[in-house]
Amino acid sequence: QVQLVESGGGSVQAGGSLRLSCAASRYTLTNYCMGWFRQAPGMEREGVATIGRYGTTTYADSVKGRFTISKDSAKNTLYLQMNSLKPEDTAMYSCAAAKPFRCTLVPPLGEQDFGYWGQGTQVTVSS
Repeated sequence: QVQLVESGGGSVQAGGSLRLSCAASRYTLTNYCMGWFRQAPGMEREGVATIGRYGTTTYADSVKGRFTISKDSAKNTLYLQMNSLKPEDTAMYSCAAAKPFRCTLVPPLGEQDFGYWGQGTQVTVSS
């Protein structure tokens, strides 16, 4: 059973930084593509960044150069380092694991490829 628990959200001014964490089992981190998604009020959920089993990454264009996804299997944790935050980054951020057989060498960024979700953590960026 895949269980994911996020932490690290909060409020920050534009230009600031936050690091999100997602606790998962070592098996999950090692064998599944993992990702971060976000959903702003009234908007559809969108992929932010994903990481494959061997560390390859995919980023949404809107966060390239500002966000970094990583994982530490020894600590059983997935991370999202967010720098140069903008008000438009405000959203509920969720950690996710891909569905079986959906983890490719280049990890997918589509919501339809992910089947396991955490409860989410709120990120609010003020101008």
